[in-house]
Amino acid sequence: MEHFLKYIMYMSDDTECNLACPVDWTPATALHPELTYPRSSVSSSSSCTFAVLVSSGLDRGSKGQISTFSSFISTVNQKKEAAENRSSPTHLVFPNIKNVRDLPPICLDVRQKQRISTEASSSSETKAPVLPEPVLPNQPKTMKDFQEDTEKAKSSGDWKAVHDFYLTTFDSFPELNAAFKKDATTSFNTIEDSGINAKFVNAVYDALLNTPQDIQKTVLKGIINSLLREWKGPRTKDDLRAYFILLQNPQFNNTSTYVIYAHLLRQIATLVEADHHFLVHWFKKLSQKRFKQLVERLLQFISLRLFPAKPEEFPPITKCSWWIPSASKVLSLLNTANSLVHPPLIPYTDFYNSTLDHIDLMEEYHTWQSFGNSHRFSFCQYPFVISIAAKKIIIQRDSEQQMISIARQSLVDKVSRRQRPDMNMLFLNMKVRRTHLLTRKRADLKKKLKVTFVGEAGLDMGGLTKEWFLLLIRQIFHPDYGMFTYHKDSHCHWFSSFKCDNYSEFRLVGILMGLAVYNSITLDIRFPPCCYKKLLSPPIIPSDQNTPVGICSVTTDDLCQIMPELAHGLSELLSYEGNVEEDFYSTFQVFQEEFGIIKSYNLKPGGDKIPVTNQNRKEYVQLYVDFLLNKSIYKQFAAFYYGFHSVCASNALMLLRPEEVEILVCGSPELDMHALQRSTQYDGYAKTDLTIRYFWDVVLGFPLDLQKKLLHFTTGSDRVPVGGMADLNFKISKNETSTNWLPVAHTCFNQLCLPPYKSKKDLKQKLIIGISNSEGFGLE
Repeated sequence: MEHFLKYIMYMSDDTECNLACPVDWTPATALHPELTYPRSSVSSSSSCTFAVLVSSGLDRGSKGQISTFSSFISTVNQKKEAAENRSSPTHLVFPNIKNVRDLPPICLDVRQKQRISTEASSSSETKAPVLPEPVLPNQPKTMKDFQEDTEKAKSSGDWKAVHDFYLTTFDSFPELNAAFKKDATTSFNTIEDSGINAKFVNAVYDALLNTPQDIQKTVLKGIINSLLREWKGPRTKDDLRAYFILLQNPQFNNTSTYVIYAHLLRQIATLVEADHHFLVHWFKKLSQKRFKQLVERLLQFISLRLFPAKPEEFPPITKCSWWIPSASKVLSLLNTANSLVHPPLIPYTDFYNSTLDHIDLMEEYHTWQSFGNSHRFSFCQYPFVISIAAKKIIIQRDSEQQMISIARQSLVDKVSRRQRPDMNMLFLNMKVRRTHLLTRKRADLKKKLKVTFVGEAGLDMGGLTKEWFLLLIRQIFHPDYGMFTYHKDSHCHWFSSFKCDNYSEFRLVGILMGLAVYNSITLDIRFPPCCYKKLLSPPIIPSDQNTPVGICSVTTDDLCQIMPELAHGLSELLSYEGNVEEDFYSTFQVFQEEFGIIKSYNLKPGGDKIPVTNQNRKEYVQLYVDFLLNKSIYKQFAAFYYGFHSVCASNALMLLRPEEVEILVCGSPELDMHALQRSTQYDGYAKTDLTIRYFWDVVLGFPLDLQKKLLHFTTGSDRVPVGGMADLNFKISKNETSTNWLPVAHTCFNQLCLPPYKSKKDLKQKLIIGISNSEGFGLE
């Protein structure tokens, strides 16, 4: 494997920037004292140093080897030396690129919601200063010409034409624009069109990795040359286009190019907000495949910088601390772009970096808590890269610390009053009857929950608590209770809009849901995603009690998740081609039935006198949806919101998306029965027993709806906890009864009691009957 020389810029504690050899990181001044350079402004306490690293070659086989560092430098700066008439290649100096910490925070504080917002990004108001575009060089090659040259080179072995194309195209930002801009005479200064021939860019990059090694090195040298340019003043749109093109280079998948990649990322990260605005909107126009490649490349870059396979391959982490913040910032631009597309280009889970599950998450969390909007980096400033499993760990440990703090205070209070302390004071003890499942507890909510059923023997090791939640949820959401309305079309519950004198019961439901999250209990509830979006509006209780809570921006898509027929009707109104006013004869009013009485509500002042027309129907639909999902249930949801946050008053909630809150509360709908099989424990059976083999043959062959029924039958919920199937602690026990009996489940222990059925047919028949007729709770 041939070696490839590449540039490295790393942070040095020396007082000057030197040419160095990173094999042992010896400053070049030790070898050549005459080579000194002005100190860079990378940071207030460090300077930048060039180095050359001898590392493994690129993925493809090389055709030649660069023998010396001086010849490499000389080749990289051939054009620059000719223009400036320099005699020595050692005059190369990176521009004074500000360190991430010297700029507005790369990662703005989550608590103040100052990250790039989709509202700001989707607005066309943000405009960068329009600068005169430079005259671009002439680039006669078309995509067809390039493809023909490539095919000829493959057959003949003469790559000169292709080499010349890559050499010229990647030599500078103007050359990149000349090659890939759709029309060199057009400015393309809009967010809607980058002006780049995406198909040509894709063709050039797809061919690049199949070219000889010297061509691939030529491209990297050209990129280095471009990044070395001294910047004066704001970037032009052609500069942004060049960054946009370079970021898609597949060569950056290779760790040997990471130093160049890091500098490209830093230059993009330190652009002004208006330039980021353009890039975000250009990113969202990428194909799903190319977009995902960008995200995966950045995630890999972060992972390998954190845990390098060969630590000597990179500069010390202390010397390049800006690598990860720069990559995270660029990743945040892609995340914003993804959120602007409906449906998103990729699932939000594709931004998760599972490597972060293995770092000290609490240190990251405490750094974020302590330094907030300062310039100290923490992954918690970019919560979209933290997996839900990692966030759950943060929330659990934060909850445990709060529990310990509350318990310690209770102990101190007891001792100060000269009372004997006991273990019960360390827990939130609930003594309930099966006929009266609720009790009034206010002060000690942030303690570990323990439940006792009066008149029943049993020590709560988690099972009784889970059973209490299951029984209580069943009671609260019963239609006769009247707090929630069940919508059959969407299979979910929503808040009843009926007015009442006391909304404390809604607060109690919020407390119950908060306790479940606080105690890591998965609830079998069916709220629409909109509920969790409202629950995070805002994610912490505002200090001003007059600030509205639980109010969020809603659309017909949100309404469709609850009342699909009504949402469809409103969508039909928006697309109706006839005369809305004459044909519908509607006004800005909503009519609702309350206890048999039809009541009307104006959607805006004087709404009963304002007809709905073709011109104002969008406003009507928006006000209608806002009324149903926000205003008509404001008091109910506000009580629910305060109840939930009275227990889960943690800044860790700011790290969560609404979808992630839903998963924490009621688990994930994604089932993996093979994973359940691997983690299942057995009591009285061995996994090789015939009955067990029958069982898994049957279950793995079930359709999804029967698999969900089985999970609901055995655990009380058809959803999977955050940690996956392994977290269920699922157990199959041998039930020494007649094989005529149906299977029995103990949901509080996630346990299935299975008689030793003699045939697969018999087992399948009994299992389907059991899981399909399991309404109610059977207590032995």
